[in-house]
Amino acid sequence: MLTLEKRPSPSRMWTLLTPPLAVVLTMIAGGILFAFLGKNPVESIRTIFWDPVFGEFAFYYRGQLLVKAAPLILIAIGLSLGFRAGIWNIGAEGQYIVGAICGAGIGLAFYPTENPLIFPLMIFAGALGGWAWAMIPATLKVMFGTNEILVSLMLVYVAESMLASVSSSLLRNPEGMGFPGSRNFKDFPAAHNDYLIESAGIHWGVVAAFIAVIFAYVLLSRHILGFQIRVTGQSPRAARFAGVNPSRLILFCLGTSGALAGMAGMFEVTGPAGQISIDFNSGYGFTAIIVAFLGRLHPVGILLAGLLMALTYIGGEAAQSTLGLPAAAIQLLQGMLLFFLLAVDVLTNFRIRFGKTEAA
Repeated sequence: MLTLEKRPSPSRMWTLLTPPLAVVLTMIAGGILFAFLGKNPVESIRTIFWDPVFGEFAFYYRGQLLVKAAPLILIAIGLSLGFRAGIWNIGAEGQYIVGAICGAGIGLAFYPTENPLIFPLMIFAGALGGWAWAMIPATLKVMFGTNEILVSLMLVYVAESMLASVSSSLLRNPEGMGFPGSRNFKDFPAAHNDYLIESAGIHWGVVAAFIAVIFAYVLLSRHILGFQIRVTGQSPRAARFAGVNPSRLILFCLGTSGALAGMAGMFEVTGPAGQISIDFNSGYGFTAIIVAFLGRLHPVGILLAGLLMALTYIGGEAAQSTLGLPAAAIQLLQGMLLFFLLAVDVLTNFRIRFGKTEAA
């Protein structure tokens, strides 16, 4: 008889082993999936996880790695602060979209002015837009006790509707012959998130992601607010006795995650995406949840997990073009990563026991 026995305290060994073991299990299950699709499983896994870093065209893919990872890391850092405190922001995708709309809107309002202050103003507008969108579930939770999971998630669909609307009306390119979508920011240097080091794929969004990692690390390890976040997540009752203000913590965690998601959207729309369009959002807000948990809600872990998830995006695109793998199979592979992470994570708090069931 197989039973799960509660550990006296979480296993440090399994805490460290869970992410890499989840990756290995994902590769095995993904290989089986690709075999059922009629593809060579070894070649498929190699194309996704190995070739972008060590393959023939690795010099090109390495430059794209940071580009793909930056928004995931930026959003996941914000989410991790709330998750550590037991505050569940599942609507980062909506905050990402609203931040992109606000940042792009400010930039397009100044077109074609060339002023070095425009881009910093767009960064602020993107962060403010994401923050304001996150304040809706935060305020409702503080004032009325609503569930932030449901409210933040439902607001994603509102944000998507707003994106479709502004793409076809308010922010539509007047010279676009009626097609939905804004002007391309590559044609507007003052508002374009251009590469700082093109060969390495570094733009201002990548810089912001690294700054966010450092900020979160210092906050959680050196600041009293970080201590309050950790204590609230581990023991809400102890946090209340310690004088932690839960309302202030909710507003801070949701606001910070919203601001970082909004900045990620602004950097993406003015850089890799290039313009506001109906299908601008690519699910980064949801994928960042996987990144946050894969990184164990630790800033350095999130940095590494973001790079790994970016690898699945880049390798997945390569596998689609060279091996003919369907896009849905790559999305399923990413979903498997979270599934195996949660499954193996059970061993952190429980140990498996084998034995016969005692008679009653």
